[in-house]
Amino acid sequence: MGLQGSRRALLGLLLLQVAAVRADSPPPCAAAFAAGCCTFEVPGDDLPRGQVLGRVQFEDCAGWKLAQYGTEDANFRVLADGTVLVRHHTRLRGGQRTFVVQAWDAAGTESSAVVTVRNKGRPSPQGESDPANPVEVRRFPGARPGPKRQKRDWVIPPINVPENERGPFPKDLVQIKSNRDKHGKIFYSITGQGADMPPEGVFTIEKETGWMKVTQPLDREAIDKYHLLSHAVSENGKPVEEPMEIIVRVTDQNDNRPQFTLEVFRGSVLEGATPGTSVMQVTATDADDAVESYNGVVAYSILSQVPGEPEKQMFAINRESGAISVIASGLDRERVREYTLVLQAADLNGEGLTTTASAVIEIGDANDNAPQFSPSVYTAEVAENEADLEVVRLSVTDMDEAGSAAWRAVYKIVRGDEGGFFRVSTDSESNEGIVETAKALDFEARKQFVLQVAVTNEVPFAVKLPTSTATVTVNVRDVNEAPIFDPPVKAAEVLEDVPLGHRVTVYTARDPDRMQVQKIKYFMENDRAGWLAIHPESGTVTTRAALDRESYLVKNNTYEAIVLAVDDGSPPATGTGTLLLTLLDVNDNGPELDRQAITVCNREPEAQHLRVLDRDQPPNTSPFRAKLTNNSDENWAVEMDAKGEVAMLRLLQPLKDDTYSVHLQLFDNQGKGQAAVLTATVCECHGPVDQCPGKRAAALGAPAILAILGAILALLILLLLLLLFVRKGKVVKEPLLLPEEDTRDNIFYYGEEGGGEEDQDYDLSQLHRGLDARPEVILRNDIVPTLLPAPQYHPRPTNPDEIGNFIHENLKAADTDPTAPPYDTLLVFDFEGSGSEAGSLSSIASSSSDRDQDYDYLNEWGSRFRKLADMYGGGVDD
Repeated sequence: MGLQGSRRALLGLLLLQVAAVRADSPPPCAAAFAAGCCTFEVPGDDLPRGQVLGRVQFEDCAGWKLAQYGTEDANFRVLADGTVLVRHHTRLRGGQRTFVVQAWDAAGTESSAVVTVRNKGRPSPQGESDPANPVEVRRFPGARPGPKRQKRDWVIPPINVPENERGPFPKDLVQIKSNRDKHGKIFYSITGQGADMPPEGVFTIEKETGWMKVTQPLDREAIDKYHLLSHAVSENGKPVEEPMEIIVRVTDQNDNRPQFTLEVFRGSVLEGATPGTSVMQVTATDADDAVESYNGVVAYSILSQVPGEPEKQMFAINRESGAISVIASGLDRERVREYTLVLQAADLNGEGLTTTASAVIEIGDANDNAPQFSPSVYTAEVAENEADLEVVRLSVTDMDEAGSAAWRAVYKIVRGDEGGFFRVSTDSESNEGIVETAKALDFEARKQFVLQVAVTNEVPFAVKLPTSTATVTVNVRDVNEAPIFDPPVKAAEVLEDVPLGHRVTVYTARDPDRMQVQKIKYFMENDRAGWLAIHPESGTVTTRAALDRESYLVKNNTYEAIVLAVDDGSPPATGTGTLLLTLLDVNDNGPELDRQAITVCNREPEAQHLRVLDRDQPPNTSPFRAKLTNNSDENWAVEMDAKGEVAMLRLLQPLKDDTYSVHLQLFDNQGKGQAAVLTATVCECHGPVDQCPGKRAAALGAPAILAILGAILALLILLLLLLLFVRKGKVVKEPLLLPEEDTRDNIFYYGEEGGGEEDQDYDLSQLHRGLDARPEVILRNDIVPTLLPAPQYHPRPTNPDEIGNFIHENLKAADTDPTAPPYDTLLVFDFEGSGSEAGSLSSIASSSSDRDQDYDYLNEWGSRFRKLADMYGGGVDD
């Protein structure tokens, strides 16, 4: 028990000692505003803008230092050094006003204090005394209890020095003192801007007394604040105090005039603007201080206005902002186009130094004048069927500024154009209205239009104004219009095997000119195959040649032809119609094989697959049938596939190496048959083959081919030389007939039956008709002319397999060609003389039946046959 009691007594003693130590420790540091810092006295209740009220100080654990300040009262402002000034002009109600100032320390902790602004001319309700004058001595801070810090304890308030002082210099500013001067001699010095840094030597300090001096006048506009450090050292040069910051602030003097940013300001305002309308803003600057004094506070005013009408003061300027606005009504561009104002800017809020500038205000054009038509009635004539045609131009006058939006006219048709036949636009240069036809007019539908056109401007009227209108009478002139086919595209169907002259359809047109009585005639314009004809009066379309659905001119079973309708107006007008003729298929084409030659081996030959083709359409095509003819079935066999479209030909027994003709008869689904001859080359080989091996080996070599080509070329050169020699050897021959007065009358020379070289001038176009497809045709004089047009001959095909069809088609065309000579031969007759005493040689062997014939009709065939008529039609000579 004794041991436990001792332990308890010892523990109690320790607790008492800890409590004693805590009691001796200094209280914790707290950031706060300095006591009594926040009451400011002013000389009156009126607080102008920029007035300095005083300065607040904020202390944290590091001592006095700069902090971040702010206030919620918009009429006041707190600078970074704690200076409180008036932001907006205000008054003290009851001689006093309070507001709250906030401060934030380096750690971001917020503190606040109540600032009181009081009129010192009124008795103080609290009975406070006047604040003390500023201390002229700046002392280094003494040692504070607690741990030491490596930076100064507080920031000394700035020292205010007026700029432009006269001196004498150097001039004392403040004395720096250290509390340690009681224990030994202290030497003072300063460093920083204005001391040992540019501009050097502006500030000095007496080494022993610590008096800081300024050596020359200061210029706030050059440097408004100097930051210096003061130092205190002992005799041995050892620092005895931490460096202390000294801020020298240069206070402003009104030594700068305001300066306008421009010598001449330019602005504009629309005419008719109401009072209060903003025009422009001018700006002037002043290098003096406008925060803590009125030296840089500029006030604006208007000194004069030119011209002074309709009022001497048409404009006003805001004293503080420089904004110019309209204060009187009556601005009229047509009366005054421009105003010139002389402006003044004065500092000290209008009571100090002044400067002037000019403001030129241009009166903009407002749409206060309506455009007027001149004249207001127009008459024009336009031909029918003409779109996008200018009808008339409308003229207007406008008192507003030319070229402006208030002058440019906008036209609109407000009445008389219900169908949308017209449009109106504005000529950008002359401002005229251009009336045009938007679509073609129809005289037969409407002969006259009466349009009402209104005119406005691109911008609305500034005031209520009447809208000017014009009346435009448009007369439609009748013109001869082309006949109109109804329908413009007509479709018809016809079998391709109809006979010539078959009536296909009737295609007529109507004349839109109801006021004119005209006749219409019809013509075929584009009938490339020459198959159709149209009656010129009735418009009945008939066939004039055999139709062929399989022709290359027929696309998708449709043949297209263009028909013209021409009236007898002055001038004649032509309308166009399209005839689409659908050709219905008939079974006029037999089946054909896709190839005409095959090659097979004579041992175990492969079956040949031959596709059967038919140019007709179903049901006149497949399934096909095939059979062998002309004893071809002795060595060959043929059968069709399941669809009946492919013929499979097989060699039944070996044949020797040779070329054979295989005759087949092919039938379509309707039983129309056509013979086909297939050239089969049998080779001495086995199985499938494309070409006989022996024939491939017998191919000519390159030297042999070159020799053959050389021989052909030499032959051609020889023929060319021979032809040139013959042409040079031509001589002019005597005429075949002797003159009638020749002594050898009635004796004719028949030695040269061919006429010599003159017989070589053949008209080969007669022999090649249909091959060259020449459009010119030589008419025959041995038959009565016909009105039927010449048939169309097909061109020579490039595929040799089509030569048979080519000959067949052109043979049919030649049978109906009225211009072809008989028997495809050119017969040339010539006059052989006026008569012969020997008589006709034909009477020697003439039979009695020839004498009964009448040859008088030969007189009607021309001069070439008149001699024959005289010989045979004149009877028997005595």
